[in-house]
Amino acid sequence: MKIMHNLMPLIKKKFTDELVIFENAMFWTDNTEILYCKFNNEDSNSKLTYSRAGQYINAIVKLCNGKPMPFLIDVRDTKGTFSISAAKLITNNPELVKLRISESFITNTIGIRLLITAYKRIYNPMTPFGVFSELEAAKNYCFETKNRFYGSN
Repeated sequence: MKIMHNLMPLIKKKFTDELVIFENAMFWTDNTEILYCKFNNEDSNSKLTYSRAGQYINAIVKLCNGKPMPFLIDVRDTKGTFSISAAKLITNNPELVKLRISESFITNTIGIRLLITAYKRIYNPMTPFGVFSELEAAKNYCFETKNRFYGSN
């Protein structure tokens, strides 16, 4: 599996409880109870398949360990798209539905921003989400939605 060196600033060793690495994706949680997802794909012709989406879901379910969390999804400098079946699986998987409080996307390209907006509008309009260009703004959104979900300030 490819090591994604540009992810290291996102991972603080002392806070990382668990880490799952795939060729073009990385998932982890920390003591803030946010599920972090980092995708790193340089192939604009790449498409997330149903099978790979299933593998990602298994990793997410393992990392969340039954606890609902906001998902922080970093797709900066990522290219590609997803199959309809993968999008539907991610949206409708009963385990993910129970675990996903919100989705906070980080992107730095208009193409991926448009893809996220279309995905959310078509496949998953119910889950609260935000699209950000900076990590701190995305994390703040995660904290806000988590606090609303659990009823704390």
